[in-house]
Amino acid sequence: MSVRTAASFVVATTAALGAALATPALAATPHTTNTPAQLTQAIASHESHASHGLTQSGKTNDSVSSTNWSGYAATGSSGAYTSVTTSWTQPSVTCGSATTYSSFWVGLDGYSNSALEQTGTEADCINGKATYGAWWEVLPASESAYSGVTVAGGDKFTATVTYNGTNFVMTLADSTQGWSKSTTHAGSSGFKNASAEVIAEAPEVNGSVAKLANFGTVNFTGAKSNGNNLDTYSPNSITMVSSSGSTTRALPGSISGGAFADVWKSS
Repeated sequence: MSVRTAASFVVATTAALGAALATPALAATPHTTNTPAQLTQAIASHESHASHGLTQSGKTNDSVSSTNWSGYAATGSSGAYTSVTTSWTQPSVTCGSATTYSSFWVGLDGYSNSALEQTGTEADCINGKATYGAWWEVLPASESAYSGVTVAGGDKFTATVTYNGTNFVMTLADSTQGWSKSTTHAGSSGFKNASAEVIAEAPEVNGSVAKLANFGTVNFTGAKSNGNNLDTYSPNSITMVSSSGSTTRALPGSISGGAFADVWKSS
């Protein structure tokens, strides 16, 4: 082989090798994130979060059942509670063909009266697709979706409702995605501030209690009212049951230091 031929061979081989090494980088698929469906106001306007079927379910006065609430409620006289807060990790839902709903929130009132000021999130299965969202509500109005935000399973949330002597301030913050929303409202007519709740729920949709989405387990932490751990008030433990009372739908674990787990049992 001549010197010129050998040189040409080396140049060609080097160029081919460089192209081969570069090809994988050029062909790499860019990383994409699949954003789940988000709560819209059109959906939210059909939802509400008043309690249904609250009844004493055990031998002690602090054990009750409800057909749509599960969690803890501190109760007392009028004006006893002026703030409530908690944190949780947004549950993810795996959806089948059924349309189901679940919500997670804090609120003042609503346990023993028709007033309720609250804010939280939801994890639903609508038309077979996981749908997440953030909202606030003051009864008797329906739920209002927070606009311009995205919610995903695994997001870390803190929710707070505070009565400042004039208005209720409802604040929901997503520390994972770095947003916070706050709404100020005069509150429900005839509010009492007689209870403070931390709740996992099957919301009311179109006037009826919905099937409960399988949210697995939601862990509430830092549950406080008036700056004190919720368990210092000996709160009522609320188990969610079917309308007949024969099936447990969701069950709270014991509360300690403002922390408890709430577990899905049945839709």
